Amino acid sequence: MSPAGGESGATGEPEGDDGAPPVAPPTTDPWKGFRGVMAGTLVLEAIVVLLALPVVADVGGGVTWASGVYIVVLAVLMFLGAGLQGRPWALAYDLGLQVLLIAGAIFHLSIGVIGIVFAVVWGFILVLRHDVKRRMEAGLLPSQRVRPPG
Repeated sequence: MSPAGGESGATGEPEGDDGAPPVAPPTTDPWKGFRGVMAGTLVLEAIVVLLALPVVADVGGGVTWASGVYIVVLAVLMFLGAGLQGRPWALAYDLGLQVLLIAGAIFHLSIGVIGIVFAVVWGFILVLRHDVKRRMEAGLLPSQRVRPPG
């Protein structure tokens, strides 16, 4: 920081520890929209899992009590998880559901295939999460741009 009032001389912006201007915090919560995407993905996934019930019933050995309970409980956990996306452990919960969905292949191959497809979707969500985090730390989000006074 410069001795004359705590601002850098040329730009009028306060300096950080390394001499660079500090990154402004976002004016809006960038994670709010991201949590919405994750919640929406879980709701969509739960609907797809429930729509697999007729497939399991018509193809293969049919729906047993074990496969029916497994699919319905998994879908209910997904619907419940959609409302828990504000929790710090929500992403781990979401990824755990993907493991359980892929493990559903023991009941019917189509359940495992749905699990693999959604695992790819969640992999893309992780890539997007990393990108948002990187851009926020670099101060590149639109809500972090410094607006001229006026």
